[in-house]
Amino acid sequence: METIINSTHIPVVTVDGPSGVGKGTLCVLLAKHFKWNLLDSGAIYRVLALSILDHNISLDSEDVLETHALNLPLKFVTMESGVHVLLNDIDVSDKLRTQEIGEMASKIAALPKVREALLQRQRDFRNKPGLIADGRDMGTVVFPDAPVKIFLDASPEARAERRMKQLQKNKICAIYDEILHEIKARDERDRNRTIAPLKSASDAFLIDSTDLTIDEVFQQALKIIKSKINL
Repeated sequence: METIINSTHIPVVTVDGPSGVGKGTLCVLLAKHFKWNLLDSGAIYRVLALSILDHNISLDSEDVLETHALNLPLKFVTMESGVHVLLNDIDVSDKLRTQEIGEMASKIAALPKVREALLQRQRDFRNKPGLIADGRDMGTVVFPDAPVKIFLDASPEARAERRMKQLQKNKICAIYDEILHEIKARDERDRNRTIAPLKSASDAFLIDSTDLTIDEVFQQALKIIKSKINL
């Protein structure tokens, strides 16, 4: 007889927060440290955004978008260099970090049918020995029973500065004022959407990374996790 594993017994650490706050970097560090699984929920929406653009699907066609989300040929593959995202077995990781894809992902994330289609897909990442979940509603909607919830924040100005340096490092033209405007607009959209708005869970620990290095953020997160989970 097959043993049924209750996934709710598998520990989850959720890390939520706005765009450009450093969630992805922190979550990769935590997943490597604990040797746990990693869920980059933003990447799921970004892959869907990429696929939508490739197929010229209108945002007004929510039923079509829902079907597309349910059948998205998506895989996450962990390699030495990090987690790679495959669409139709093609590595599209480098294509997911453009401003255009980010803006499209934010828009489709506000569509109820699309969010519902991707919800169980995200929960299926909860496997032994544990999961680090990166997103905007991980602690409030996807894993409300997570034993550790972290809300990572930073000022829009700090996030715009980081984003500009990141783009410049990749030799992409970047204008600070435009990036700051886009970040504020996205914050407004994410915080005020009807379904699963960006907000801190009532039992989440807040880390403000505005004036912290990534190592300082990592150490704070480690201290929080170890205080809540017997590792």
